[in-house]
Amino acid sequence: MPTANLKVWRGDDSGDYQNYQVEYGHGEVVLDVIHKLQATQAGDLAVRWNCKAGKCGSCSAEINGHPRLQCMTRMEIFEEGEEIVIAPLKTYKLIRDLVTDVSVNFEKAKTIPFVDLEKPAPGDVRRMAQMDIDRVQEFHKCIECFICMDVCHVIRDHPDNMDKFVGPRYFVQLAMVAMHPLDQHPKREMVAYGFGLEYCNITKCCTEVCPEGIHITDNAIIPLKERRVDELYDPLRMIGRALFGKK
Repeated sequence: MPTANLKVWRGDDSGDYQNYQVEYGHGEVVLDVIHKLQATQAGDLAVRWNCKAGKCGSCSAEINGHPRLQCMTRMEIFEEGEEIVIAPLKTYKLIRDLVTDVSVNFEKAKTIPFVDLEKPAPGDVRRMAQMDIDRVQEFHKCIECFICMDVCHVIRDHPDNMDKFVGPRYFVQLAMVAMHPLDQHPKREMVAYGFGLEYCNITKCCTEVCPEGIHITDNAIIPLKERRVDELYDPLRMIGRALFGKK
């Protein structure tokens, strides 16, 4: 059996990497190897996981400097004997070993409004075009692995922006509401300052790492930015607001 040459972060912020040699079988993924490491050499290793099927987003980590799902990273992509460095997501506060505190994301989620559907009249039939359904459906694929948040330099390099920038995961959620064809939220409310959209400079790093293939930048962030320009800076609308006080 081949042997994995692991270098795993152990401890809290003052911890360090430790080297391990772990045998693994054909078809196994990094999470399999981590579980073997727990069972044979490091019983106190902290790692978060749940479904082991790439759908819960729990096992996110940085593998050789790239944020990935451990359960979807096959060992066969590494050369035999290659050093495999496994580290926790660096954007978030480290709890221990490979586990980080991502609770800030759940606080951000509370700031995003739900789809506000107007109560239909008796006998009224709601109709939606398939194109509109398809556009919103893509955003429902998010598994909240927070890998897109981990690579976003706005908060990775500038932690002080965390409170005022909801980040790519929640721009997806915001777009899901703002672009819903039956949503009744005022358009200006959905693009007003407060979500930190203006901090994003379209590097597309979030799109590149999304394990679900969501086009975060092109289909969520850029349309939200365009909507902001239309609603807040369109010259005709600005004149209308000045003359008639319309929002």
